Amino acid sequence: MRVPLAFAPLLGLVLILAGCKEKPPGQKRYGPNCGICHHNGTGQTGEFPPLVGRLDVIARTPEGQKFLASVMINGLNGPIMANGARYNFAMPPFDRLRDDDLALILNWLIARGKTSPPPVMSPRIFQEARQAKIGPEKTRKLRLDLQKKGLIP
Repeated sequence: MRVPLAFAPLLGLVLILAGCKEKPPGQKRYGPNCGICHHNGTGQTGEFPPLVGRLDVIARTPEGQKFLASVMINGLNGPIMANGARYNFAMPPFDRLRDDDLALILNWLIARGKTSPPPVMSPRIFQEARQAKIGPEKTRKLRLDLQKKGLIP
C-alpha cells in the first residue's frame, strides 16, 4: 500500500510516538541531575565512577544506605577506588533536590543492578542525612570505613 506523500510526515510522527515509552520517574530525574557526568549509570573511567551494578551492592546494608544518602546530600571528594579503578573527582551535593526525588533516582539505579530483590531507599533516609549535614570530607571517611569492611565495590 502506498501512502500519499502528503501523509508521510504524519505517518512518521505516528510511528515515532508508537515506539516511545514513558521513562520511569527516577530516570527522568537522573538525566538532568546525574546523567551529565555518570552517563547512563556506566560512568567514565578515571573521571566519574559507574553507578549501575555498584549502588545495589552498597544499598544492601543500613550503613550503605546512610552513606549513599550522605553522598547525595553532602557531595563527595576523591580520590576513591571503584570496581578496581581510581577516580579523583569532586561530586557536588544534590541537596537542592527533594527527598522523594533523591529516592526515585537512587532506587532507579539500584533496580538496574543484579541484587534481587533490589534494596529500596526511602525518602526518610535523605531527610536524616540533611539533619546530620556532615560535608563531603566526612562522607568520604564513611566511604573508606565501608570499603574497609568490604561493603563497597
